[in-house]
Amino acid sequence: MRHQFPYAAPGQVVGLLGGSFDPAHAGHVHITREALKRFGLDQVWWLVSPGNPLKARGPAPLDQRMERAQQVMQHPRVQVTDIEAALGTRYTAQTLARLRQSYPKVRFVWLMGADNLAQFHLWQDWRQIAQTVPMGILARPGQRISARMSRAAALYAPYRIPGRYSQLLARADAPAWCFVNVPMHDASSTAIRATGGWSA
Repeated sequence: MRHQFPYAAPGQVVGLLGGSFDPAHAGHVHITREALKRFGLDQVWWLVSPGNPLKARGPAPLDQRMERAQQVMQHPRVQVTDIEAALGTRYTAQTLARLRQSYPKVRFVWLMGADNLAQFHLWQDWRQIAQTVPMGILARPGQRISARMSRAAALYAPYRIPGRYSQLLARADAPAWCFVNVPMHDASSTAIRATGGWSA
């Protein structure tokens, strides 16, 4: 497979949305578009991962997930990438360190759904991530309360940017994070797999 390294001009702010995308769906597209708008990003890169260390079951083959993601996400400022496979990184903290080396004049913002914030303290080197890049958190169905009560939210409460000032996140220095409520979209990769709408 040909690995894709996207282009970003010096000074641009790039949002990073990582995940197995198994499969990519309209919910991923929805939060990506909201992130571009709410956080004032120049681009969003999807980081389609080789596998999720927190999940016991392996995802569908990477090339299959990449193809689906590129079909689903059609936007001039969004790029679907397999950067983690190219870099050989397994954890988000490693990926961020390599990206910051490769793109020293680009500002990165880590994007995730509120469901990921609720379990963020389980991630490898999660404090390092929070202190390396600003984080944009987008609310998803049923996860608002658990995310706001999470260990990471409590620890980094002094660095939270109120949702009404979300445009400030892109230029904030880490640690900084912003939680925004966006119109709900309940599409789920798990549900799609369960109904037979996706197979490896």
